[in-house]
Amino acid sequence: MKRHGLHIGIERIDNDFFLSLTVAGKLTHEDYQKITPLLDNALEGLDDPNLLAFVDIREFEGWELRAAWDDFKLGAKHHRAFKRVAIVGDQRWADVAAKVGSWFIAGEMEDFDEPGDALQWLRRPLKT
Repeated sequence: MKRHGLHIGIERIDNDFFLSLTVAGKLTHEDYQKITPLLDNALEGLDDPNLLAFVDIREFEGWELRAAWDDFKLGAKHHRAFKRVAIVGDQRWADVAAKVGSWFIAGEMEDFDEPGDALQWLRRPLKT
């Protein structure tokens, strides 16, 4: 049996957003049809939002081809909003995700073995 799941959370304080994304299995185009409108609506009408993202890929198995394209489009659309992205998970996937993602977002991107380390890094003050 293949396990697939997606958990998304978005919290906002003024212009600061915290996005939490947990992925199990392989990301699909249908997943991005859920993620993209949530993010678009949260950031709508804001000039310069600060988006901090915690991405848990410990049970991640990759992307479908169309989902990889969706990921690129989402990153390109909101590239200035992403200030910091912390990726937690399997070192191989985390390295790939951090490297590829850094091509499409303006902010910092790091991969971590432990969720606590990732959250601590996300909480650091942003450079102005």
